[in-house]
Amino acid sequence: MVKEPVAGRVKTRLALGIGTVAATAAYRAMLSTVVARLGRDPRWQTVLAVSPDVALPSAMLPDIKTRVPQGSGDLGQRLQRIFESLPPGPVVVIGTDIPAIQASDIAAAFCALGSHDAVFGPSRDGGYWLIGMKRQPRVARAFENVRWSSEHALADTTANLKGLRAAHLRPLDDVDTAEDFVRQKLYVGRRVLPDALSRS
Repeated sequence: MVKEPVAGRVKTRLALGIGTVAATAAYRAMLSTVVARLGRDPRWQTVLAVSPDVALPSAMLPDIKTRVPQGSGDLGQRLQRIFESLPPGPVVVIGTDIPAIQASDIAAAFCALGSHDAVFGPSRDGGYWLIGMKRQPRVARAFENVRWSSEHALADTTANLKGLRAAHLRPLDDVDTAEDFVRQKLYVGRRVLPDALSRS
């Protein structure tokens, strides 16, 4: 899931701490490097789910040809639409503000879907940086009544998947606030991550 990196429209919570220009630059750096790190891997097909919809052809987005609109609604409605609209097969969805993510994380998610119905990449704040679903025999209604941007997001989503088998990956964090940015600044904008991180 990507947003067109326009000042004032991305990372507004981060902008409160470091300013709009710096927050926009940070998002652009994360967007470009995360897609560069993951987008050409031959083990999966990368699709950009773009917001706003009118930005679908934007040259400000990474050069990934397959793009779909996120559509309207809250995060849950947009996520549900992605899972329901893509061609058959397992789907893994991430944001582009997780600077420590690696290709091995995506590979682990798809591997987990071989024996589970869903997979989560949990965050330390109670949310999640990745969700994947096998989508067989149907697409689960995973996102109803989820308290987004809260410590309940993962628990609420998991509750919607009652009766299904869910796996969990290693915890990672996104960058939403100035504190997040300071903590992960070492990884923002790096296509090749530091050795210490690659061993974590």
